[in-house]
Amino acid sequence: MALKAGIIGLPNVGKSTLFNAITKKNILAANYPFATIDPNVGVVTVPDKRLETLNDMYMPERVIPTQYEFIDIAGLVKGASTGEGLGNKFLANIREVDAIVQVVRCFENKDIIHVEGTIDPVRDIEIVNYELILSDLEIVEGRLSRIEKKAVTSNDKEALYEVALLKRLQEILSSGKMLRLETFDEKESKLIKTYNLITQKPFIYLANVSEDDLLSKENEYVTKVREYAAKENASVVLMCAKIESELSELDEESKQEFLRDLGIQNSGLDQLIHNTYHLLGLKTFFTVGKDEVRAWTFKDGMKAPECAGLIHTDFERGFIKAEVMSYDDLVNYGSELKVKEAGKARLEGKEYVMQDGDICLFRFNVTK
Repeated sequence: MALKAGIIGLPNVGKSTLFNAITKKNILAANYPFATIDPNVGVVTVPDKRLETLNDMYMPERVIPTQYEFIDIAGLVKGASTGEGLGNKFLANIREVDAIVQVVRCFENKDIIHVEGTIDPVRDIEIVNYELILSDLEIVEGRLSRIEKKAVTSNDKEALYEVALLKRLQEILSSGKMLRLETFDEKESKLIKTYNLITQKPFIYLANVSEDDLLSKENEYVTKVREYAAKENASVVLMCAKIESELSELDEESKQEFLRDLGIQNSGLDQLIHNTYHLLGLKTFFTVGKDEVRAWTFKDGMKAPECAGLIHTDFERGFIKAEVMSYDDLVNYGSELKVKEAGKARLEGKEYVMQDGDICLFRFNVTK
């Protein structure tokens, strides 16, 4: 399962420069609003040092990491939900993503125009969030208008339940609140998910700072973003688009040396991916062999048959058992044979809840 994140923000906050850097795509990044006309989609690999170790142990023909898909849409402005700027069609492009990354400008530069004239990250966040709220409200009200009359006349229990839920969503959004800040039970959450509402998705605020401020890890603008995010229980990641652009041109060894010289342990992109994984409750299991070593992303709580299904639907349909050992045990003992001799290899059944770092071989049988 490839992770998808939508990159949003006002024009000229550094979205496209950032996108170019992390995906090494040369898209238009100009100093005027709406430089990004169509949504740009880029895929980056998820960094995982465990893959390097497994590669050294198995020497496979290929190593396949998990992937992170970024969707960069046109900069939003006031009125985007009603067609201002490049309009609502671009909001539709991020309804299918797993998480929202809102890029916020936290640097001064008189040569780069700000669409609102001044640097004020909290104002910028609220402009974008308000447009997202209005866009979701349009979806909710559209659905409500289609089913309310039918629900009342038919007296259908499930339809009436949905109408009540939609009216609750309408009330929340009309009051200017993000849906992700509200609490819903399991049945409500399952139904809400079918609407693909943007304000229900997890958010990360990405503070785009200057190189100096990245090294100091703070400035007055970042402080304001952190305070705002804390009220929403949202994550904040600091990133300098300029540095990320420079890193994108380097090989891995040079990249690590560059980061060490700056006194930075991880790149902004690596931090963003780590935060998103944590936010979404994602973990990784591995399949290994001489032909291929591969990482697979799964959601916390998934059982062995569901994870087998990520490889192929037949694996889930005909699931018998999973041969499982942990990555840590494999590294500690040095080989699969020694893991087995130590009694650390296991056969797990259909109810086994997968753990991060599991190395699996799925047994299955499918009859036609």
